Amino acid sequence: MVLGISSVHAQEGNLAAWNKLVIEAKTSQDLYAPLEAIKEFYFKNNKYSDFVDYLKSLAQKKKSAEPFVNYYRALARYQHLKYLEEKQLWDEYFSQGNAYRNELTEGCKMAIAATTGQEPLHIYARLLLWQFHKDQHDSFEESALSDLVVSAIEYSARAKDFKPIKEVADKFFVYKEKGRSKEFYKIYAQKLITSQMPDTELAKAASKFYQEGNLDLSENIYDAYIDRVSKTLPKEELIRVLTEIASIFAYKDEGPSDPFYAEKIFKKLEDKAGKEAFDQEVMYLRGFNLEKAKEYPQAKAVFDSLALRFPKSTHLDEVIFKSGLISAYVLRDKDKAKEYFGKLAQREKNFTAQAVSGLYQLGLLSQWEEDSNAARNFYNRLLDVAAGNFSDTVALARERLKEIEESKPIEYNLKTFLDLSLKKENAGYDMSKIDLRSQPYQVKRKQRVSVDSTAHTAPTGCMHIELQYLWSGHLGKAQTPLASQAEFETSYSSSGTKEINLVVVSPTGIIDRSLDIVDIH
Repeated sequence: MVLGISSVHAQEGNLAAWNKLVIEAKTSQDLYAPLEAIKEFYFKNNKYSDFVDYLKSLAQKKKSAEPFVNYYRALARYQHLKYLEEKQLWDEYFSQGNAYRNELTEGCKMAIAATTGQEPLHIYARLLLWQFHKDQHDSFEESALSDLVVSAIEYSARAKDFKPIKEVADKFFVYKEKGRSKEFYKIYAQKLITSQMPDTELAKAASKFYQEGNLDLSENIYDAYIDRVSKTLPKEELIRVLTEIASIFAYKDEGPSDPFYAEKIFKKLEDKAGKEAFDQEVMYLRGFNLEKAKEYPQAKAVFDSLALRFPKSTHLDEVIFKSGLISAYVLRDKDKAKEYFGKLAQREKNFTAQAVSGLYQLGLLSQWEEDSNAARNFYNRLLDVAAGNFSDTVALARERLKEIEESKPIEYNLKTFLDLSLKKENAGYDMSKIDLRSQPYQVKRKQRVSVDSTAHTAPTGCMHIELQYLWSGHLGKAQTPLASQAEFETSYSSSGTKEINLVVVSPTGIIDRSLDIVDIH
């Protein structure tokens, strides 16, 4: 209880100190910090009307603060209305709502009228007015947006305080005005870049925006930072910097990432320092990043380089197997795929999960080619070398053997995927119409994996189309999801690289096929 009283006294002491700073402020610039602190004090305790009363009192004591009083009065009523909605305090909302809204719009307009376009408060007031009309979906929304954009662009041309530009960009981002958000983030980034900020501070700013999840802004600033340091840093230090930035943006299961920007930086690293700048871990990361970006041919090229340069790499079997999958089911080159799978299958001992899966793929391609004897031999060898392990792949091999022994065709979903992937006449099914994603991509055994898909179909008006989802491949615990399931959850009991296949069918025919790859450790 004593601590609570002490805390209240401390806060009241701070309030008095902040108010003193407001009263003694000699310029409008001196008003921002103390008024923001006072605002936070009242807002933290949801005392919006008390804040308005304080502002009215301030207007009597300091006439020069009147534009700020009007803006903060408007902001208080905006937050007050949001609070009443959130807490469903409908009595006050309906009895006082119109008065609060009038006070909000009046405060914004008065603040705008009393300031010039080169004052931050002018931009903040226009931004708040647009937010209000945007929330209301009223007839003033478009004009408020137009006024805001024009004012913000004019302000940015000569601004020394860049914060309002970022505030505008942030709000556009929140309200899903992505194009305008990107435009103002770019302006803000350019202002930072041309402000003669030291390289280290520029890098810190880029890192900060990355950590906030603001990738557009972070990337703009990193681009400028890289342009600067490329001219000044020694080669070894530049390699370290570029590698670090690419690694930050490379695909990861948790946290923000931009695989395409990461590859842009990897490419810059290669251009600046050659392939020798990549050790095996960085090369693997580049290939994995491209794989998750669904840039499969480029991923395969990196995997091939890794296998060639680092023949004893711990990633060797994985990248060879993935190159085989990409060759067969993306590039439609089953002969090349057999070479990759054959490299894994030809060993006499120390069979990894990928080597066992390589035998399964050799058997599957032979079975699809109707070479039952070769397929049977590959599957039986798989069962021998598995020695009771790799249960996911062993189960699939047993299914295929049963089909051969009973003279049955390959299971329908799998056969459909193979036909669409390997027959030349089906080259039009290029995996561009289905977005197939798993989460996470690098998991432990028995850890849950979520798989979902989105098929991009032609517009059909309001008519709902029933789609069929033909799942096949290494589906783990889920086995074969229902044809009505666009998504499912699964887990795997054994380690290895698992391919997930999908064909989506509409009432008028096949839409497309897709492939996803999950690594179980």
